[in-house]
Amino acid sequence: MHDVREWTAALKRLMMRYREPVIVQTLRSAAAATIAYVIALRLSPEPAPLTSPLTALLVVQVTFYATLTNGIRRVNSVVAGVLVAIAFSLLVGLTWWSLALLIVASLGVGHLVRVDEYVAEVAISAMLVLGVTTVGFTAWARIVETLIGAFVGMACNLLLPPPVWVDKAGQSIEDLARRVRQLMLRMGEEAAGRVSWELAAERLHEARRLDQHIAQVDASLRQAEDSLRLNPRVKEGLLHRVVLRTGLDTLEICTVVLRVLARSFTDLAKARGSEDLFPKEIGAAVEQLLSEIADAIVSFAVLVTTDLSESAESAEARLTAELHTAAGTRDRLAELLQEEVGKDWENWQLMGAVLTEVNRIIAELDTEHRTRRLLEELDRVSREQRARLPRMTRLRERLGVQEDLWRNRTGFGERSP
Repeated sequence: MHDVREWTAALKRLMMRYREPVIVQTLRSAAAATIAYVIALRLSPEPAPLTSPLTALLVVQVTFYATLTNGIRRVNSVVAGVLVAIAFSLLVGLTWWSLALLIVASLGVGHLVRVDEYVAEVAISAMLVLGVTTVGFTAWARIVETLIGAFVGMACNLLLPPPVWVDKAGQSIEDLARRVRQLMLRMGEEAAGRVSWELAAERLHEARRLDQHIAQVDASLRQAEDSLRLNPRVKEGLLHRVVLRTGLDTLEICTVVLRVLARSFTDLAKARGSEDLFPKEIGAAVEQLLSEIADAIVSFAVLVTTDLSESAESAEARLTAELHTAAGTRDRLAELLQEEVGKDWENWQLMGAVLTEVNRIIAELDTEHRTRRLLEELDRVSREQRARLPRMTRLRERLGVQEDLWRNRTGFGERSP
């Protein structure tokens, strides 16, 4: 009874986390392999048809988009590897020299069947299958098991689409924005006082290291984009992809400008030597401005990753207010710098560069600028899709016309289920 309660509690915890992509992918893989094994038990003469669940496990790793684009090549690589393994199991079995020949033969077959980037998977599938295949098993039984596994894996990808990785991509975008915010806050605090050239140079290195985080976010975003394409669980997948991608582009531009700003701070610290980085009043204005821009960057990331319209409106209003406040502080800083030019003629270019760089960040975060950028990107992607898939575009247009006619006739805004 105690074990039953423990299993029940564990199942409840699992159900609470069922929306997590890793959990969903694990359950999909286990379900596909199990179903393939059950079907193979009925259709295959072998007592333990492990080739079928193994093939299903390999095939079900393909995303829904990849299933329709390059998934066929991956299935072909699995089937080709299985067939090579079957031939070796019937002829020589598994030895160290047959394994070497198996790898050579599998890679050669992979190039012959033109599976492109999945050539290595031919050899991988062959080695895995050969490990569970022994001499004496009939070849046709293994072929049947392979076809069952491939069919179940493909069907699982179609009926149970893989998880959508948008939340993970959104979280990575927000993490990047918070890293940028923390660096800007530190730079603002140091701008209000005396900072050594070495410390300013360290901030410059931190700004450069943000490129690594951008690469990680880009990889996460690519995964999310693949999970959105042609996924029946997602509405307006193109809009989601463009919103996230343009949001990352804006953050990347802000990161580049921040790196330039850190460089200006470094050069200014070196030029002023033992003096404060900025005069006291100007330093306080720079600290306040960078703090306000840092908050706006996080608000921008929240706006980009927010799905619900009400939450998006709230995030946009907050971002607009923060940018308005930052613009006021920037104007005050411009007046202070204008007065300082006559006192410190030698460093006026570096001080003026600071104002130029914060202006660029504010302009990139502007909501109107983002709206124009978003519409331009949507138009560009739509044109590319129409040029690349003209038949699919015409089919969508016909379906759209039919749906409009149906709505006009029935008077309903949305088609009934």
